[in-house]
Amino acid sequence: MWRSLWRSIDRFSLQYFKYVINELREIKVVDGHNRELIIDLLQSIVELVTYGDRQDPLIFEYFMEYQVLAEFVRVLKISRNSRIEAPLLQYLSIMIQNMNSDHSIYYCFSNDYINNIIGHKFEFGGDLALYYVSFLRAVGNKLNKDTLCLLLKVHGDAVVSFPLYNEALKFAHHGDTMIRTAIRALTLSIYNVSDDMVYQYITTPPVSKYFSDLVSSLSKQFFHLDSLVHDAEMRTSQKKEEILLETDKIVDDLYYLKDMLGIGESRLSRVVTENLLRILIFPILLPLLQIGQSNGSNLSAVTSFYTISCLLQVIGGKGMFNSVAEVILYPHMASSVRDAVQGDLTESDGHAESILSEMGIVSSSHETEGAENNSLLTDTVSIKRSGILAHIFSENRSLLLASLFLLFILAETKDLHPLPAQMTGLSGMQYMIDVDGSIGNLLWKHMDVILNALLKVLASQPPYSILIQWHTGWFLRKLLICHGKGLSHRNIQLFNTSYQRSRECLQKELDGCWFDHIPEAFRNEWAKCKAALLEASQCKDPFFVLELDVSQQTTDGDATSYFAFQRMVDNVKVFILHLQLKSTISKGELLEEPWLDSSAIADSSNMHASNGVSASFGSEVALGSGIPCRISFSNAGIRDIYLIPVAKKTSGKVILAEKHPFCSQRGIVLAIAPLAGLIPKIDEDHPTWLHLQIREFEPKLHKSKVRGQRLGKSDRVADGRWTLGFPNAKACEAARLSILEETRKQRSSVESVLAPLLQNSCHGNLSESEDE
Repeated sequence: MWRSLWRSIDRFSLQYFKYVINELREIKVVDGHNRELIIDLLQSIVELVTYGDRQDPLIFEYFMEYQVLAEFVRVLKISRNSRIEAPLLQYLSIMIQNMNSDHSIYYCFSNDYINNIIGHKFEFGGDLALYYVSFLRAVGNKLNKDTLCLLLKVHGDAVVSFPLYNEALKFAHHGDTMIRTAIRALTLSIYNVSDDMVYQYITTPPVSKYFSDLVSSLSKQFFHLDSLVHDAEMRTSQKKEEILLETDKIVDDLYYLKDMLGIGESRLSRVVTENLLRILIFPILLPLLQIGQSNGSNLSAVTSFYTISCLLQVIGGKGMFNSVAEVILYPHMASSVRDAVQGDLTESDGHAESILSEMGIVSSSHETEGAENNSLLTDTVSIKRSGILAHIFSENRSLLLASLFLLFILAETKDLHPLPAQMTGLSGMQYMIDVDGSIGNLLWKHMDVILNALLKVLASQPPYSILIQWHTGWFLRKLLICHGKGLSHRNIQLFNTSYQRSRECLQKELDGCWFDHIPEAFRNEWAKCKAALLEASQCKDPFFVLELDVSQQTTDGDATSYFAFQRMVDNVKVFILHLQLKSTISKGELLEEPWLDSSAIADSSNMHASNGVSASFGSEVALGSGIPCRISFSNAGIRDIYLIPVAKKTSGKVILAEKHPFCSQRGIVLAIAPLAGLIPKIDEDHPTWLHLQIREFEPKLHKSKVRGQRLGKSDRVADGRWTLGFPNAKACEAARLSILEETRKQRSSVESVLAPLLQNSCHGNLSESEDE
């Protein structure tokens, strides 16, 4: 009878809603005994309110009339270690998220119920912080310019409290990534709908301390990054992983700041920009450029250049670009030019001017440094020792590339003031003539010396790492294109030396164990290398600046085919780089395609399993040229087999086949290995034994993972080895010679494919005609 009576009550009716509300009001204390009952009641209320908001206005009117949200607040206050907070916040979040009508949202946000829940003194432990932040996020998602005012506490014409924002900021630096992400999304939602009163509150101390704390935290991350870069005890592979993780965190923070500036509100932009300049950019730049006093705790030069480059790339903006340019070019400007730039920037955006004045940089320029800076423009020796040029002309090649990269970022932006743009711009730099000796392009003035420094890196002996060579080539191409003139005699000689060395290194790979993959490496790497050379400074990942310091390539004594493959690919890349640089120097453009002789490349579509080259495990092959021998398999014992080395054009294999049970002239393939890299060697103590080294590393199955990092040691496959036994020493020697002959034929085909690239007649040294 009771069950039928219960069924007669509609679960989504006003009558049932009143019943649930009355049940909740009867609760006088919340503890472990009634916790589950209360959770069920809260769940039912949320379900009914959500239903009423969409389907039954009477339910929602009752919800408002009897101030049911006040019951949620009361339940929080009377709970006694019952762990009711998390489910209560979860159900409230669900209810707010599912409200569709503005009328419903207005009610929920009014009467201070939401503010009372936000301001409740929670004891955060376990997952409660996640539920609380999720609740704040749900409220933030429903904010607009009309509902925002309902959550503010105002006195007169000023906001005196904003609980949603204030409580959210307490979790801004929480250890949980999900919580930090949610808080950032919430703050951005608030900034997007805020009015003048709210912005006045947000950008005024003490609330505005959030922005300085954010930049200070970012500064600490850069110092931590610097310590990782220069940690001498950490293994190189581990160091790269740690640096990558740290830079990813930093870039995330920078994009958050960029989103703030992207809102376009002047007060918000000003407070963010001023904190970046005051706490991060100027304290890094001024000591780096020897303008300000060092406090003894500065970042290293390489990390400093990475920091500024990263800030400009991610955040950018006219104010940021001009502020950085003003400081970088400060030692190279005459006082009249500096006054003109500072005057124009002060009228439009005075962040840098005011901060530099506070730091005592701008105010002293006219009195004590004017004459010195004027002399810097004409005294070559002094120029090389001042400002950013001190790093460009440094013997440290990482500093050379890092400082040039920062100049390139400034040079390619369209946000610079006209005068700094003339001093750094790459486009049409040769037409930027000095005006009274005060304005001129910084790179153009020292172009020959800079090109010489870069070419010395390429031509260095012993050579620098492949990474340094490649990035050096990127800088060279950019400067050559913008230079618009030929190289000097000494620079041509340096390039020719470097070109010949890259060619010799590639030719040595023809004697290596991966010579058969060289044509494929050219095809695979050509487009990648070309795209990398054409990459704009704004798009180039500044991570390479840090990587240069940890890029020393060591094999730790490991001579596996994995390292041999990496060395071969690296040498192909360096030779491609030199081919493209040579084309840029002589023709002013890049080569479109690699000049390979495709007629010598084996066509797999015309091959059959019977010819050996395209044979696979279990297929049949002819035994006509096979050499009888024996091999011991770990799982199958000693087997009588035939050794068949075979090459066709650029493809080559060595096959182990067992005689077919029904056809004596045919064999069944038991094992296959690449012909290249076998290095057949007769055992010194057993002249009938032939040892073959087998490449186990398969490039197609082992792709580099993040940003071109090398595989870890756990990912590398050790090379295999076969030992074959022959009837006598003569047969063993014949097998060795047969393998070498087939290898020679395969290598000859590969050389034919590469001939157009390697022939001196087509790609000889640059001549004196390229001399300027």
